[in-house]
Amino acid sequence: MRLHSLQHEPFEGLANIEIWAKDRGHSVSRTLLFNNEELPDISNFDWLIIMGGSMNIYEEEKYPWLEEEKNFIAEAIENKKIVLGVCLGSQLIADVLGGRVTKNKYKEIGWFPVTLTREAKNSPIFRTLPNKFCVFHWHGDTFKIPPGAARIAQSEGCANQAFEYGRVIGLQFHLEYSVKSINLMMQNCGDEIVDEKYIQKQDEIILQISNVHKMKEILNTLLDNMEREYGN
Repeated sequence: MRLHSLQHEPFEGLANIEIWAKDRGHSVSRTLLFNNEELPDISNFDWLIIMGGSMNIYEEEKYPWLEEEKNFIAEAIENKKIVLGVCLGSQLIADVLGGRVTKNKYKEIGWFPVTLTREAKNSPIFRTLPNKFCVFHWHGDTFKIPPGAARIAQSEGCANQAFEYGRVIGLQFHLEYSVKSINLMMQNCGDEIVDEKYIQKQDEIILQISNVHKMKEILNTLLDNMEREYGN
């Protein structure tokens, strides 16, 4: 399959998603939106992956490409592409599908578990995943579950952590991060690490860095399930 990613920051790439794709023999292309690169023709890919970023989905004046990106995501969904959104990517998808995006009560930064919902047990994508697993978070906003979508996961600090809408998956959390990804986030966004309930200090994050290995296993299972169910 042909995977195409939308990247919002120089330091937030596909990470372990790219390793999975290349191991499975898929091609990978990308649009660097922060460089104002042009979006591809919708026929040039099978699977769209929308990455995270420090901007908010409602900051079109500051980031004019956001409006075009939302239209592009809507077009991909209408054309029955496989779509996966991570963090900001999930919020953009939710917005396109009619799920309002707002500030969450808490910021979540660091290692916190998510728990699957009852709806997840009916999903061929999520039902083989553990009922509860530790993931990496770095977000301040949250989404309402879009109309017609299933709420898939929750955490103590954020009620809506994932949703599924046909061939479309939104993940508020990061399964794709590698050790390098986390270090880049701390280097570029470390000023967000303040004293709050669901924000871990850098030394706490580093102390649990071995979680990336289990997280990668869960990512691979999720992507394998999506490939099996939606791939042509």
